[in-house]
Amino acid sequence: MLGKTTWVIPEGYIPEGSTGPAPEMESHETVCALNAGDDDATVELTIYFADREPAGPYVVTVPARRTRHVRFDDLSDPEPVPRGTEYASVIESDVPIVCQHTRLDSRQAENALLSTMAYPGE
Repeated sequence: MLGKTTWVIPEGYIPEGSTGPAPEMESHETVCALNAGDDDATVELTIYFADREPAGPYVVTVPARRTRHVRFDDLSDPEPVPRGTEYASVIESDVPIVCQHTRLDSRQAENALLSTMAYPGE
């Protein structure tokens, strides 16, 4: 079985500004989750901050044998993830998944894209 049930993205930041057309080129962060297993994954994301208590959990489903890209700026329940604020995230799933982190920073016309694998927990 591929993946782990806990993933960590210690670096998070959604830039406040954007120069590209929304929503495709709007500055954002995404966790890309792959569920290669035979059962749907219930995934909880918890957001940690430097100066306040965590937000979440945000709950999403990743269907069996599918991938899902979850934009942090689309998360709203229990509260929106703030722009212009440093944060970290912990992703917990009831079945093994694989996670990758991506940020699009379009504050300048020369866009920057960052992508890295999340850290797999035990």
